[in-house]
Amino acid sequence: MPAHPRDQAAPRTARAAGPRLLRARDVAITHEGADVATPAAATLDVAPGEVVLLLGPSGSGKSTLTLALNGLIPQAIPATVVGDLDVDGLDVAATPVSTLSTRVGMVFQDPDAQLVTGTLLDEVAFGPENLRLPVGEVLGRAEAALRRVGLWERRRENPDRLSGGGRQRLAIACALALGSPLLVLDEPTANLDPRGIDEVYAALAEIVAAGDRAILLVEHNLDAAVDLVNRVVVLDAEGRLFADGSTDHVLRTRAHELHEMGVWLPVSTLAALRLRAAGYALDPLPLTPAELTAALDAAPALASPFTASSASPLPPSSPLEARTIGPDADFSASNVRVSAESPRLDREPGPAGAARGARPTTAPAPTPAVEVRNLTVRRGGTEILHGVDLDVAAGEFVAIVGANGAGKTTLLQAVAGVIRPPRGTVTVGGTDVARADIRTLARRVGFVFQNPEHQFITRSVFDEVAHGLRLQRLPDDEVGARTAGILARFGLSDKAATHPFLLSGGQKRRLSVATALVTGAPVLALDEPTFGQDRARADELLTLLADLNADGTTVLVVSHDMQLVAEHADRVVVVDDGRIRAAGAPADILSDLALLGSTGLAAPPLARAMTALQRHPSLRRVTRLADLPGGAP
Repeated sequence: MPAHPRDQAAPRTARAAGPRLLRARDVAITHEGADVATPAAATLDVAPGEVVLLLGPSGSGKSTLTLALNGLIPQAIPATVVGDLDVDGLDVAATPVSTLSTRVGMVFQDPDAQLVTGTLLDEVAFGPENLRLPVGEVLGRAEAALRRVGLWERRRENPDRLSGGGRQRLAIACALALGSPLLVLDEPTANLDPRGIDEVYAALAEIVAAGDRAILLVEHNLDAAVDLVNRVVVLDAEGRLFADGSTDHVLRTRAHELHEMGVWLPVSTLAALRLRAAGYALDPLPLTPAELTAALDAAPALASPFTASSASPLPPSSPLEARTIGPDADFSASNVRVSAESPRLDREPGPAGAARGARPTTAPAPTPAVEVRNLTVRRGGTEILHGVDLDVAAGEFVAIVGANGAGKTTLLQAVAGVIRPPRGTVTVGGTDVARADIRTLARRVGFVFQNPEHQFITRSVFDEVAHGLRLQRLPDDEVGARTAGILARFGLSDKAATHPFLLSGGQKRRLSVATALVTGAPVLALDEPTFGQDRARADELLTLLADLNADGTTVLVVSHDMQLVAEHADRVVVVDDGRIRAAGAPADILSDLALLGSTGLAAPPLARAMTALQRHPSLRRVTRLADLPGGAP
């Protein structure tokens, strides 16, 4: 398998610290209306030339801390801030946001939230213009910033024409044009496909190479970030300093502690922890697929080697074989639908099936849980989906994948009735979603938006969860009991009276999933359900979905996380340019490099590591952490 762009080794030792660009000492932030400070006592420094990764469980206050660095908290978002917080020698508490913006450049999760003009050049010039700089300097800064991120040749285009990765690079250029020595990025790749992620980190690598700026990065996708970062700061669940050191020291030597805390680790590190437990000599712990491959190839074989025959992809004659569909192929339902008659991967005997949990051996019901016929969706005069046909069997766990803009979220929203198709039909449990009222839809399908804020409609967490039950006109005592139960299940009991918009990003995601689950709908449709979650909460959510799926709930998930797809899906549907390009078993889809490359996707990190092995043939076909020997770390 060809090397992935992020698989190349890079030095990860902390650079020599110069004058500090950021100094935080015991910073505690309490939002208006909240009783507890998050973070409770954050302490960290950032020096010029450093790339610092800020980690911590969901709710530890990482994003809140970043918003305080340029004064948005408390100057725009009411909160009480205590402790010492200085940026480039300025006291944040006493410095206007306009001044701080020249010291701290912010790049948020959603680039569209900070793009306001009609061309790339105007967008990048907007900040310097508001600083009342001379025209020549404004244009010079804008050109330099656009060239730095590779967008100068497209300077006259509308930002809407950029891909997700392109818009995020544009947001980075806007921050650079302000001349800010400290660049702060909060989950910059959360909504991006693999190609977009590569674009963003290539741009950041160029910025780092220049050596004149520092970067503070909040990122859950450590597989993307690990080659760029040279220091890691970890906050505990309360937002207090837990660890601070070089990437090697924190991620390699304290991996067990971070895992137990619920912090994300690189997939290769998680795999190595399992393999260590099985007896493989892997020291030091690898952080990238290339390092895991090299470490395993250097490790002696076990006396009793692992047998992964059941974890291997099924032979080509299997009914689960991936079907790649060319641009001129017949897109009839018989060619592209996820068939209700086909067996599911996890019903195959052996360790792979056992790792996912035993399920009933009876065949799925012949009537699909979801049936899509000739679905065509237009937005703003543009056709997003083109005559899509799709069946999903009752009880399946289906992952829908594709590049940004491929149409996968639109497909999911049409299934849930969030958007009504101008042509074609979508039925869920025999109900035509275009003709169903809200109460009927809520009983048939639960939907979770990619952005949790898009579905919050009440003033408290309790009422948000209770709303769906009240729509069903259930008795108040039943509404209260079921709401309290699901809040406890999602770790939100202590937030019952809190306004949903005052939750952390991870807590908002858990609330959005809770609102979809509480009504007990037989079909769940989730758009990036683990976005913003720490590892412990993501594992908890996926375990919950697996349990519901085992009990018969049909689950459809849109995700850019290809490792999540490999671990949990029965079937993968690849959407490309508004059409279904392929549908099949995860092992088949994720090993088809031509298909992945042509649709803007990438093999999961574990698959990249294992398929490159020269030794240990029993491991080469493993694509899921659950299929590795050694058990959970």
